[in-house]
Amino acid sequence: MAGIPSAGPTRRSKFPPEVVIIAGCLIAVITFGPRSAVGQFQLPILGDFELGSDVFSFAMALQYLFWGLGQPFAGAFADKYGTGRVLTFGAIFYALGLSLMAWASTPLSFTLTAGVLVGLGISACSFNLVIGAFGKLLPPERRSFAFGLGTAAGSFGQFLFSPFAGSMIAANGWMPTVFIFSAIILLCIPLSWALAIRNDGAAAQHAGDPPKQSFREAISEAFKHRSYLLLVLGFFTCGFQLAFVTVHFQRYVVEVGLPAHIGYWAFALVGIFNIVGSLTSGYMGDKVPKRYILSFIYLSRAFVTLAFIMMPITPFSAFAFGILTGLLWLSTVPPTSGLIGIMFGTKHFSMLFGFAFLSHQVGGFIGLMLAGVLRESTGSYDIVWWLSIALGVASALINLPIVEKPVHRPAAVAA
Repeated sequence: MAGIPSAGPTRRSKFPPEVVIIAGCLIAVITFGPRSAVGQFQLPILGDFELGSDVFSFAMALQYLFWGLGQPFAGAFADKYGTGRVLTFGAIFYALGLSLMAWASTPLSFTLTAGVLVGLGISACSFNLVIGAFGKLLPPERRSFAFGLGTAAGSFGQFLFSPFAGSMIAANGWMPTVFIFSAIILLCIPLSWALAIRNDGAAAQHAGDPPKQSFREAISEAFKHRSYLLLVLGFFTCGFQLAFVTVHFQRYVVEVGLPAHIGYWAFALVGIFNIVGSLTSGYMGDKVPKRYILSFIYLSRAFVTLAFIMMPITPFSAFAFGILTGLLWLSTVPPTSGLIGIMFGTKHFSMLFGFAFLSHQVGGFIGLMLAGVLRESTGSYDIVWWLSIALGVASALINLPIVEKPVHRPAAVAA
């Protein structure tokens, strides 16, 4: 298998692999769903709190940024102390941030709750931690496809929560909806213990894992490795594109004259078709070089976006954009995580994937900041759409030189 190197048994969970996968996928559904439905809340919140679009975009941009900033630390703690404990901590923060958002009527309080607190909570309970747990707890022959399953589960959460949020807000208002979402997120706490490692901190050694490498040494090794840097740089584009579409696509659809329900059903299609895209990407990761998969995804995104903005915006084009974008949505995650495992093994996998994800979130932060500022100053999202296209082409080229093999280590370290 062209996946994460491994030797001998790897299961260190108290539960069989099937339970680990099911619990991890349920956590991905629960944690990814509410934040992917954030576009449903924008107009009601702006109306009730009399905030500007730039304030909402800044808060969401900070959410992405703090999600990214917290990810390497959450990954490092998960590597050392176990994923179950970190997921529990993250779920509490995530639910608390959502609940407090209901009283955040000023720009500062809204930014601190919806932006900083929710962002830090997500960083410690998102599907990224689930991917890391799969890499450690599952046997090698199940990992690549499990990465796809975990990613697809998050997408199902998007499909499930987008229309659910829209109907709940229409029927009950946005404030009761965030309280319901907060309660749902707390279900991650009992589920998280299926992903706990038996005797946390005493992880079994895998082939390709340097036994005495510290966190600092692992970071230094990764950031001196050219292929890892290219991978991280390319992942920036993924964050830019996904954050912009998640937060602003549904408003864009309304502003061009379509009913609101077209926007949230089109975005729900992104979620359901990403299940297909993520599973396909995870499956193909064992058949095709992962760098080619990534280049294809980024280039295809650029063409899909170009076609969407050049055509008249109709219900058909919105739904077509949702379907095609969904096939390419989070399908970058299985090959990206697989490449990190190939290069560095699993000992510091969660942390190193966390740094790659930080680049993703910095891209999301910049994309949201630009979208909010340019929308307010120009009255249009056109510049951000074209930037998304240009970055897609650039990332398609950036991923091609990646070398898919373990990092070279001196014999004394690797032994």
